[in-house]
Amino acid sequence: MTDSKTTTKTVNVTSKASVSVLFAGDSGDGMQLTGTQFANTVAVRGSELNTFPNFPSEIRAPAGTISGVSGFQLQFGSKPVYTPGALFDVMIAMNSAALKANLKNLHQGGIIIAGTDGFDEKNLKLAGYPEGVNPLEDGSLSNYTVFPVPVQQLTREALKDSGLSSREVDRCKNMFILGLLYWLYNLPYEGTVEMLQSKFSKKPLIADANIKAVKAGYYFGDETEIFANIGRFDIPPEKEHGTYRRVTGNEAAAIALAAAAKKSGLELFLGSYPITPATEILQNLAKMKKWGAKTFQAEDEIAGICSSIGAAFGGALAATNTSGPGLALKTEALGLAVIMEIPLVVINVQRGGPSTGLPTKPEQSDLFMAMYGRHGEAPLPVVAASSPVDCFYTTYEAARLAVEHMTPVICLTDGYLALSSEPWAVESPDNLAEIKPRIHAARKPEDPPYLPYKRDENLVRSWAIPGTKGLEHRIGGLEKQNETGNVSHDPDNHELMTKLRAEKIARIADTIPLQTLDNGAEKGDLLVLGWGSSYGAIKTAVDQAIEKGYSVAHAHLRYINPFPKNLRQILGNYKQVLIPENNNGQLVHIIRDTFLIEPVGFSKVKGLPFNEMEILAKITDLIKEL
Repeated sequence: MTDSKTTTKTVNVTSKASVSVLFAGDSGDGMQLTGTQFANTVAVRGSELNTFPNFPSEIRAPAGTISGVSGFQLQFGSKPVYTPGALFDVMIAMNSAALKANLKNLHQGGIIIAGTDGFDEKNLKLAGYPEGVNPLEDGSLSNYTVFPVPVQQLTREALKDSGLSSREVDRCKNMFILGLLYWLYNLPYEGTVEMLQSKFSKKPLIADANIKAVKAGYYFGDETEIFANIGRFDIPPEKEHGTYRRVTGNEAAAIALAAAAKKSGLELFLGSYPITPATEILQNLAKMKKWGAKTFQAEDEIAGICSSIGAAFGGALAATNTSGPGLALKTEALGLAVIMEIPLVVINVQRGGPSTGLPTKPEQSDLFMAMYGRHGEAPLPVVAASSPVDCFYTTYEAARLAVEHMTPVICLTDGYLALSSEPWAVESPDNLAEIKPRIHAARKPEDPPYLPYKRDENLVRSWAIPGTKGLEHRIGGLEKQNETGNVSHDPDNHELMTKLRAEKIARIADTIPLQTLDNGAEKGDLLVLGWGSSYGAIKTAVDQAIEKGYSVAHAHLRYINPFPKNLRQILGNYKQVLIPENNNGQLVHIIRDTFLIEPVGFSKVKGLPFNEMEILAKITDLIKEL
């Protein structure tokens, strides 16, 4: 879309198709709240949106340093937006460290709004600038459009009569910058005023000060003509009519579990232990108590999953959520769920590892653990979400597979999907797939003996709810005799049960949708095969490659175990297959072992998601070699 200009009474207004903005400052500057509120406002207005919160894992990293920089990047527009933007157009730098850490990702000619209070001698030294060097004064930013704004000073002036302490006043400076951005992008501030009134309903002085700071920032842009040379920008909303809400991946996963419980007629239970970046699933479901959701914050990860196994045995739709180290602790109990053959949803929000690793940074490095990380032969279905909204649909599908196939299912998301957000046209329950539990009915005395591991055509056993007359049977982790479920150490029976459990998972491929292409021709030079949070970057890069005339297509996997039945055929339709992953090539290994082909891996293990520029460059290199 071509930018167009109109002139209002006082300023030029430039209409743009999309824009990428970064709010960056010290961890205590409230950048996450500022970015989130800005995202809420553009989402409510009806814009397409994609966000990426990026903050340190330390509770309080050293103030003013590069390691203490917290950022919130978002791209919004009137056309579909799939990433927060490879490079951003506007950077809010609340201090010198924020500028230094992020300048490399700002477009040449981009806008910098610098909080000059954060560029004093102390902050410049903490950011690592040589003595006497100030980037706002030495001409090093001549390729950018720089607006120095004394944010702290102006906030203090606006709130001098607020009755708050200096520290409390300074905490309002993020609202000043938020108001200034609202003016620059022609956005209303009334929604933020309502949020502040609600959030601080019991602290009216705090609410009034923050509201005053928002308005002060907005009218600073309006009255001072600081942006006279560029004017204002407008990104027209073009969404279809409907009911929308902004949703993060963790929120979407929590809603999906609640929806699956309602759809299946089961009670919902989540046994969980708080862990970054998965905790919000527990927190969101805890808020649904009045609608019947039951949550249990256990003393550790093992207790979390074991409580869920108990709930599943008792007839609930049971789930547990965690992140990498937590999944490692749950592995023994996962084996118990496999051998008991009970439904269980395990949501693993991946983060950088190993060990504590990078708790707030995303990675896709738990795929091997999800596929193979159990003792003995213990296969189970693995699905992966591709966007914050898709966390709803993939978690819902994980619940359906678990209940209808009587098996634990691992649903993979990651820190990027979990904490980023996008608008979601709220789904009607009528459009969701039915979930049909195979609950065994009570038996009469004249019925034949109950066989708890008698299977249907998909090798699925029925669900025997405790207390149901006539369904008494043994349960536990010891190997079971085929059909009767009695404890058995017979060698032939163990091999039979091992193969039956594996075949049950394999036959799920008969019930899931065939793999489709996201875009591109059915046959060609290159197929980009992705999974998880790389979706937006791959989709955007492949779109751009097709516009360049390249023979490229994109397929994105939701079902990783088992694979869709037609995946082998799709892979064979291209001269080469490229697999970008935020790990060292785990899906590459699985695809190579399963289909005996030699895909090209493209790894990134930096605690950051792919961007479209990186993938387009790799596509271009490969196309030239074909």
